[in-house]
Amino acid sequence: MNVLLVFSGILSAVAALLHLGCIYFGAPWYRIFGAGEQMAQLAEQGSLQPTIITSGITMVLAIWSLYAFSAAGIIGKLPFMRLALVTITALYLCRGIVGLFLIFYPIGRTPQFWLWSSAICLLIGVVHLLGVKQQWRLLEPQL
Repeated sequence: MNVLLVFSGILSAVAALLHLGCIYFGAPWYRIFGAGEQMAQLAEQGSLQPTIITSGITMVLAIWSLYAFSAAGIIGKLPFMRLALVTITALYLCRGIVGLFLIFYPIGRTPQFWLWSSAICLLIGVVHLLGVKQQWRLLEPQL
């Protein structure tokens, strides 16, 4: 069992659950987590847009969590393991880096949102990268 991938899987799962919390608790949670005033207002108005967007993010994070758990050996092997893990790791790292630049141009979000979410994405990305590196040989495609 790869502890780093277990940890990154847990982090992705927690992020997915927090996104579900935004759907359930609505505008106050969208505001707390810095999703932007527009998302909060849409949630208050009963629009489905925040729910749809946040549900999509939740599903992606849950799938990423499953891939980390699979690579760690907790659940069975998922398809396209190497490709998925490299892509997931790259997306976390890129999101973290790009988000740091958006602190100065927040485009509808708060600078604090970009700082914290970028730091979290970078943390998960680095943990993911180290875990994938450790497991790389075991993730070879089966021919």
